[in-house]
Amino acid sequence: MSNSPTIRRATPDDATTLSQLATRTFVETFGHLYPAEDLQAFLADAYAVEKQRTILAHRDYAVWLLERDGEAIGHAAAGPCGLPHPDVAPGDGELKRLYLLKSQQNGGMGGKLFATALDWLLREGPRTLWIGVWSENMGAQRFYARHGFVKAGEYEFPVGRVRDREFILRRDADVAATRC
Repeated sequence: MSNSPTIRRATPDDATTLSQLATRTFVETFGHLYPAEDLQAFLADAYAVEKQRTILAHRDYAVWLLERDGEAIGHAAAGPCGLPHPDVAPGDGELKRLYLLKSQQNGGMGGKLFATALDWLLREGPRTLWIGVWSENMGAQRFYARHGFVKAGEYEFPVGRVRDREFILRRDADVAATRC
């Protein structure tokens, strides 16, 4: 029987692991949506090992790995909000990624990973939080709605020549204060 999953903060030494896991979870979740050449170009850029190392070394960002028996099975990333919305203000935070391998979903660990990221985002007190989510990912939208996030806008997320319709979700600081 396998051990219970654990969550730990990733370090720059985890850049290769994070790159591989982020690539795998993105492909499992969205790979079917894109022409192969667009997908490969996106993955090579977005999840490049050196890009992950830079993020992991940056003091304003944090990434957590969900591991079971020494294998990374999920990750979450958070930092300053970079979403294209006119109401984003300095000091706002963003949940940038939350992914688990498909085989690890629906066991409650995604919620624990989410809570870990939110605790970090709110470590200095309540603030407005943001999330970008694919417009057709109804499960994620329901999950975030249960945690007080509401649709605040839309934008296009490019994957090669494909432009995905993304929803921008926001949770105001006063909601964050009452829910955490």
